[in-house]
Amino acid sequence: MTLPPPDATSVPRLDPGFSAAVVAATVTRLRAAGCVFAEDEAALLAEAAHDTVHLDTLTARRAAGLPLEHVVGWAEFCGLRIAVDEDVFVPRRRTQFLARHAAALATSGAVVVDLCCGAGAIGAAVASAVPGVELYAADIHPAAVRCARGNLATYGARVFEGDLFAPLPADVRGRVAVLTANTPYVPTAEIGLLPSEARDHEPLVALDGGSDGLDLQRRIAAEAAGWLAPGGHLLVETSEEQAAEAVAVFTTSGLTARVVEDEDLYATVVVGTRPAAGA
Repeated sequence: MTLPPPDATSVPRLDPGFSAAVVAATVTRLRAAGCVFAEDEAALLAEAAHDTVHLDTLTARRAAGLPLEHVVGWAEFCGLRIAVDEDVFVPRRRTQFLARHAAALATSGAVVVDLCCGAGAIGAAVASAVPGVELYAADIHPAAVRCARGNLATYGARVFEGDLFAPLPADVRGRVAVLTANTPYVPTAEIGLLPSEARDHEPLVALDGGSDGLDLQRRIAAEAAGWLAPGGHLLVETSEEQAAEAVAVFTTSGLTARVVEDEDLYATVVVGTRPAAGA
């Protein structure tokens, strides 16, 4: 199964019901605040607003630097609307590349686990594309877990709060066909270089990947083989510069590894595979 392309238009667009003058004024305010895609953002704010007073409030919050997704309460991901509360990591467009690869490796009935799940975007995308997967997700951040539970309820997923594999049911061990982990991979020293939207409004635990950005990837890779079924796959997002080291981490942990990239999305994913039985 494959997912819709990143520019999928299956998310419904509603008539905001505001006059052209009101929307134009919103665009002007957003441009003045430095919003590059002011027209698109104004349309989304107008759709989310109940009336002109509410639109003014939403516009002010966006102009003050709050991520658009936090203002409107959702992010578009693989054609789905993923609810995103404040203080929850916003799913990135490039991560759709990881989700598409995960969906391509999954089959109906397969066990799929999404660690560091955030709002549950990857799990929702995979379950939407491959009906019938047995989906589990986990995150250490309570606000993210609350979001993920809401976003994944329709797929019958079980969502846990805790550190990586620790909260997962023991009977999942050795049965996982697809394991995704969009871990934080920004090196600690580079957190200050992130856009203020991320740095000031998203949880540090979802951004800081340790001294070289690969701390959590090392921990996950070290345990992955024990959770994966023979032939099962681990997928992580990383940067182009970190990919070679991530491959070495996977290989040291007993997984075969390959790198897949999408230049348009500026996305790099490392896919590790547990050798099949007898291999």
